[in-house]
Amino acid sequence: MGGLGAYGLTCRHAALAAPELAVPGTLPVETLDFDKTGIDGWTTVEGQWAVEDMPGAPSGSKVLVQRATKNQFNVILTPLGPYSDLDVSMKFKPISGKEDASGGIVFRFSQGRYYVVRANALEDNVRLYFYDRGRRQIATSSVKPPTLGRWHTLRVVAVDDRMQAWLDGQLCLEHRDTRLKSGRVGLWTKADSVTAFDDLTIRGVKRGESP
Repeated sequence: MGGLGAYGLTCRHAALAAPELAVPGTLPVETLDFDKTGIDGWTTVEGQWAVEDMPGAPSGSKVLVQRATKNQFNVILTPLGPYSDLDVSMKFKPISGKEDASGGIVFRFSQGRYYVVRANALEDNVRLYFYDRGRRQIATSSVKPPTLGRWHTLRVVAVDDRMQAWLDGQLCLEHRDTRLKSGRVGLWTKADSVTAFDDLTIRGVKRGESP
């Protein structure tokens, strides 16, 4: 289960070392628009998630904000999928947090187990975790931390057992893991992190379908 997720790698070094993963370009892109549909049909696993007006939102005027500050982790799942191979991107703005100020993409969520890639404004790394009633770090790389109060783009691509993560257009992680094959997609924060999300897009192979 190795890869470019070794400690100390920078985004630049990872990008030089690994070709970009891709799902078939013929797959449709599904965009979740908080201005039009809100979060009807979404599943809150933990947290206080709500659509709010926010000046300067990347698209439209409404964004999804997570405001719970006392949970270990906060997760909300989209109504789409489940997916096996996928390409997911979203924009996030860490608003506040003293213990944590992060945003993450959950993927292959199944029966409470999932992967999550997250970036944290209080730490200079992007990390990939596996969660199964407890969080286990399986890959990390050094990055320039996201800035509090600014929008950033996080992206995850997973094809078979290979996974890549991108922050603001730069490849940061390349890793292999075989524990989860498919599942739902969602968003994530930790601890006291108050974070806004927008422009969530998914291109993926739905379970039981061929690409």
